[in-house]
Amino acid sequence: MPHSAFSRRDVFRLFAAATAAGAMMPKEAKAQAPLPLTRNVKDALTDPDYTQKVIPWEKPLTEAELATLAILCDIILPGDGADLPMPSAIGVPDFLNEWVGAPYKDTLDDFENLRGGLAWLHSHSNALHGKRFDDLTKTQQTGILDTICDPAKAAPALAPGVRFFRRLRMLTLGGYYTHSSTWKSLGYVGNVPIAGAYPGVPDEVIKLLGLEDVTDGW
Repeated sequence: MPHSAFSRRDVFRLFAAATAAGAMMPKEAKAQAPLPLTRNVKDALTDPDYTQKVIPWEKPLTEAELATLAILCDIILPGDGADLPMPSAIGVPDFLNEWVGAPYKDTLDDFENLRGGLAWLHSHSNALHGKRFDDLTKTQQTGILDTICDPAKAAPALAPGVRFFRRLRMLTLGGYYTHSSTWKSLGYVGNVPIAGAYPGVPDEVIKLLGLEDVTDGW
């Protein structure tokens, strides 16, 4: 192992010089204890307390807006009364109200889109039938939605309605299929214990994935 270029005497001299330099530094330049956090780490928006079922923000939609959303959600996903309940029956409009009230950019954008879209829908309904969308017959309501459900076929003048309805459908699906009452329709059973030894992946799943020839050593 090669000898160091520094002797023990050199090392001691360097150490003494560094110590003296530190002693001559002004007090404000010396190491200080870390400053305390400037915010409460249990902040309601960044660290929600999931043991308390309290929403840390307001729900901004009005009762009239929620009533219209209930109609729209039930048209988007009519349900079948058994494994698939109506969206309004499991609180999807309330989910939307909580979603758009959250103080994040994407959800604030959704709030503007939903509120503006509902206003557009009532205005468009009045122009066509002289009534608010809520007061139309089911045939008239679905007739309007048929004109804005397909961006490729919708008239350019209906662009605000197309944008609104497209986003509403996505949010409705998200709220609906994250509710436990609809999991069965997806084939999701959750964390269910298996009695006895683990039976392994079903043969039909292995076949579907094309893994029949994969050995246990992979």
